[in-house]
Amino acid sequence: MRTLAVGDIHGGLRGLVQVVERANVSSDDTLIFLGDYVDGWSEAAQVIQYLIELSKTNTCVFIKGNHDIWCEQWLAYGTVNDVWFKNGGKETIESYDGFSKDQKLMHLDFFEGMPLYHIDSENRLFLHAGFTSMHGVERELHKENFYFDRTLWEMALTLDQRIEKNSKLYPNRLKHYAEIYIGHTPTINFGKDQPMHAANVWNVDTGATFTGKLSAIDIDTKEIFQSDKVMDLYPDEKGRNKK
Repeated sequence: MRTLAVGDIHGGLRGLVQVVERANVSSDDTLIFLGDYVDGWSEAAQVIQYLIELSKTNTCVFIKGNHDIWCEQWLAYGTVNDVWFKNGGKETIESYDGFSKDQKLMHLDFFEGMPLYHIDSENRLFLHAGFTSMHGVERELHKENFYFDRTLWEMALTLDQRIEKNSKLYPNRLKHYAEIYIGHTPTINFGKDQPMHAANVWNVDTGATFTGKLSAIDIDTKEIFQSDKVMDLYPDEKGRNKK
């Protein structure tokens, strides 16, 4: 039995299907998705439907990302956030053409049931972006940090790798968890097309919404599974994703 952490999908159903196939996912595998299922490529609604069906055969954890919150607000209230609309929301709204009211309500229930973080039996933390409390996620005062914060990853990147976890110099934020798995900040921003590791933090967002691939990582063996570049799977689509 494996546990795979999956990075940001951003409406790229074709990339998701490739990763599931290339990882040879079976019903014994646990899948932990790190958020941002929608906004980007043209199959956001189809991604959600696929994940709902996948959860019927596999143990799945679906962490909520910032784009998911915007989509949830639209499904619940018809709210169209201007920032959201310009950053993939338009494509997500269009992907729901042909979906019935009942299907949209089912998707809304799916979004509403997503946790903001998950801690497994080995004290590994999974969340979309980060947190700021030195006392851990349970003491985080600003819940939006779970899906917007980038300082956790910035801190991990700049930490002198010679500093050991039991050292007084090791950041208290990181000491609470054996490992931390995040998305939100594409590794292609740092010239890397695979998941990155810094301190005890793993960043699994490899830029599928832009010019990168969709990635999954076996959290025990650290084996990595990737799709093709998602933009190559949607050659007819133009816009911000091709930048």
